[in-house]
Amino acid sequence: MKIRILLADDHQMFREALQNLLHAQPDLEVVAQTGDGLQVLNLARETAPHIVCMDISMPGLSGVEATRKLLAILPQVKVVALSAYSDQAYVLDMLNAGACAYVTKAEASEELLRAIRTVLRGRTYLCPDVAGVVAGAVPGQDGAPRPAAVLGPRERQVLKLVAEGHTSQQIADKLFIAASTVEVHRRNIMRKLDRHSVAELTRYVVNNERGAR
Repeated sequence: MKIRILLADDHQMFREALQNLLHAQPDLEVVAQTGDGLQVLNLARETAPHIVCMDISMPGLSGVEATRKLLAILPQVKVVALSAYSDQAYVLDMLNAGACAYVTKAEASEELLRAIRTVLRGRTYLCPDVAGVVAGAVPGQDGAPRPAAVLGPRERQVLKLVAEGHTSQQIADKLFIAASTVEVHRRNIMRKLDRHSVAELTRYVVNNERGAR
């Protein structure tokens, strides 16, 4: 069975480029596309997509509001946010609206394919342009360290790569360490931040980043 995808972006040429990219994959199928945020909801009801690639800035309804409304009626749908911006505010707004992934348009080729396949496995994905926004340690307004600041330098490296959707073996290869060492770091990160899955860990750090704004 092919993965059904709905494209929502108000730039027609960009939508067409994404459609060509996705159609080149034997297991992916674009079932509908629109440039209007309000139409996303009706099209999703009609076509039952597994994935919605959602632009943040659209007429009719913003990507943030469209994501909230979409997931309220079709909670099984996975939303991959698309944006020209990697600013913290955009990333946090979309993730808190329920998006499972965030990809900048500058990276929307292989990164989009990676994001789609990652969220289908039930994991959160952030492209490299924005992963640091979530994973970085930011001091609070009172000068006290945010929760992510309790992590050591290597743990923050691992956290960033985990947030990007890399497996332990891939992280080990990138950092030139053993996969077993990566697993130790992952367990320590989960323990220090009191989270028990990659999705929980990512959203926990996102929420604490929001508090630092």
